[in-house]
Amino acid sequence: MIPQEIIRLKRNGGTLSAADIDSFIAALAHGELAESQIGAFAMAVWFRGMTREEVVALTLAMARSGDMLSWAGIDRPIADKHSTGGVGDNVSLMLAPIAAACGLAVPMISGRGLGHTGGTLDKLESIPGYGITPDAARFRKVVDDVGCAIIGQTGALAPADGELYAVRDVTATVDSVPLITASILSKKLAAGLQTLVLDVKIGSGAFMTSAEEAETLAGSLVEVANGAGLKTSALITDMNQPLADAVGNVVEIHNCLDFLKGGKAGTRLEQVVLAFAAKMLVQAGTAKTLVEAIADARRALASGKAAELFGRMVHGLGGPVDLLENPAKYLVAAPVQRPVLASSDGWLAACDARAIGIGVIDLGGGRRRPPDKIDHSVGFSDILPLGTKVSKGDRIATVHAADEAGAERAVADLAGNYRIADTAPTLPPVIVSRI
Repeated sequence: MIPQEIIRLKRNGGTLSAADIDSFIAALAHGELAESQIGAFAMAVWFRGMTREEVVALTLAMARSGDMLSWAGIDRPIADKHSTGGVGDNVSLMLAPIAAACGLAVPMISGRGLGHTGGTLDKLESIPGYGITPDAARFRKVVDDVGCAIIGQTGALAPADGELYAVRDVTATVDSVPLITASILSKKLAAGLQTLVLDVKIGSGAFMTSAEEAETLAGSLVEVANGAGLKTSALITDMNQPLADAVGNVVEIHNCLDFLKGGKAGTRLEQVVLAFAAKMLVQAGTAKTLVEAIADARRALASGKAAELFGRMVHGLGGPVDLLENPAKYLVAAPVQRPVLASSDGWLAACDARAIGIGVIDLGGGRRRPPDKIDHSVGFSDILPLGTKVSKGDRIATVHAADEAGAERAVADLAGNYRIADTAPTLPPVIVSRI
């Protein structure tokens, strides 16, 4: 394999064979390529694109570049969900135990915050003792005993993806649909899944801000995953406002616990969680219809079984045994909490969800650089949804900050972020479309 010939072929608009792609990715995984060659390959793909067959081959080659997990002996369907990232999007935390309570095995490999979006792993690290990188034996034991485990990616899982992504990040080639598709799906294939449901976000708080962008990415992900043998579907969901009423790390764990105890009924968050639970159950064959599956998910919540499984998962991965009963004992609260008040009478009509995510980073709850240490306690809670009628002086959110200066700045920024109108706004549905 001569790397520059593969790069030249793609640069000139040619179609790479599966053998070409396998050879290039194998060389990448074994450290046999120069960074300039990896960057040139990524840029050629960015400009020229890839056929579906090429993306399938790239996805499979990256998946096979490291360990391939096996769940032989677990007599449940192996299922997962992946989100392209949003603000106040803690769906995975509740979805995994709900799906497990309904008979699925959910080995969920999640990530840290990326840009303005929060990371599932950062949220879970708010819980003292929770181990996001267990060894393979413990990971399997928790999935087997509990039905779900949410952990981070190890270096042995799709390592070629990590090498390629590091170069994409510094060569302005992150936003290539073929490369995004292969990056997401290679890790899911390596995780040994049988079915997958994707949450592709659209709106001011998403990476895809237009319907065309979101549909293109969702279509690529579904087509390639199914082409690679992984039964997959997608929902496009609205991210023009925070999904939960909390944005941050500790505050979103509190939100998760409240949800599992029945405290978030009737919310946009509940609608999304139940929609994904239903899709996972039907796709895995444990329910015949979405209506039946939603009823199953509701029973898992109402009975307390989903909450029990979340608690067992936390303890199985090193966290406290009584987190559900005594969250305040373990989840460190921010020292300063201040209300954000409505500036006038009217309806909450619009906000910039991305700016809210950036606001958490400004408070110290996210990273400006990869090695930064984050303050898990800071963020926003009690966020009212768009479409709420308010009077001047009503609380529309609460800021959780490390100090008074940070609180004052965040209060002013968040209050100015919301537009209050004289009439009720027309808002998009939270489930925009299904693919």
